[in-house]
Amino acid sequence: MSEVSKDTVININDFLPHRAPMLMVDFLVEITATSVTSVFKIKEDNVFVENNYFSEVGLIENSAQTCSSIVGQTFFFTSDNEAREDVKLVGFISGIKKATVFMLPKVDDTIKTSATLVSRFDSDDYSICTMKCETFQDENLLLEAEINLFIQEVK
Repeated sequence: MSEVSKDTVININDFLPHRAPMLMVDFLVEITATSVTSVFKIKEDNVFVENNYFSEVGLIENSAQTCSSIVGQTFFFTSDNEAREDVKLVGFISGIKKATVFMLPKVDDTIKTSATLVSRFDSDDYSICTMKCETFQDENLLLEAEINLFIQEVK
């Protein structure tokens, strides 16, 4: 995978409530209202590493976190793009429509996940969305998935 310029790195902590050891995204390289791309280096002490490989569950969690940052940004930022303080969210995968794992990355591999918003429903304090995503390690396709997410602000 080619190196990413520090100028293009977007702090994932601005878009997700997750923190170590459950954070499965290192940073974002791009985010819009309908698409996102994340980068994650697999480390030996990761909770989803088994026998030197990042597990299927880890790939799906990486995809879900990448996807949820698209919707998460609307909770963490105002319409004027100002950060909101002390936002608390709860979110989960409400359904996996399709997931195909082609291969597993190893410890020390860096993966890149891209996701696109397919549909979204917003209420006053929660969102339900469908996302399509793909995860690559270099040119190797690791995962293709279509997942549903539920994200709610806890007040």
